[in-house]
Amino acid sequence: MSDAAPRLATYKDLIALPQDVRAEVIAGQVVTAPSVLPRHARAAGAIAHSIGGPFDQDGDGPGGWWILLEVDVRLGEHDIVRPDVAGWRRERLPEPWDTRPIDVVPDWICEIQSPSNAAHDRVTKAQLYAQHSVSHFWLVDPAEHILEAFELNGELWTRIGSYDDTAVVRIKPFEAIELRVSGLFPPKAPG
Repeated sequence: MSDAAPRLATYKDLIALPQDVRAEVIAGQVVTAPSVLPRHARAAGAIAHSIGGPFDQDGDGPGGWWILLEVDVRLGEHDIVRPDVAGWRRERLPEPWDTRPIDVVPDWICEIQSPSNAAHDRVTKAQLYAQHSVSHFWLVDPAEHILEAFELNGELWTRIGSYDDTAVVRIKPFEAIELRVSGLFPPKAPG
């Protein structure tokens, strides 16, 4: 009987999946996720617009970043993630346009939580991002209308703030602008 170690998944395993399958490779295992809910999509789009406008697109803000939604990022051969929103300083990633997966670790990642992925984002992916030296990590919970921001301190995340939808704040690494947290979420249901 053979005790051979199981084969660890790589990016080739992801691109072999049907295009409509949302998947990542974590520690050599393919991990799939259901399609996102509209509240999740709204939060991701609002983050990309609020941050991407002044830092990536409009020319009136500080600039200097690429802000991208749901792109494949290879942190290592057996760790390929698809963050909800990720950002790179342009000097570190000059031309991301025709690259798949991106092999440069993001400077900032924002994950939007859903009931089906909360533990995966808060524990598994947060640890993975710290191991690969992502400088800043945001968790957004659209059901609770909360944004949590973390900064890497050595190998551990330090919380730099938790904000509800009443906050208008400046949050690293985008502290050059004020962010109205309520603008990230769909309106609360009456009652």
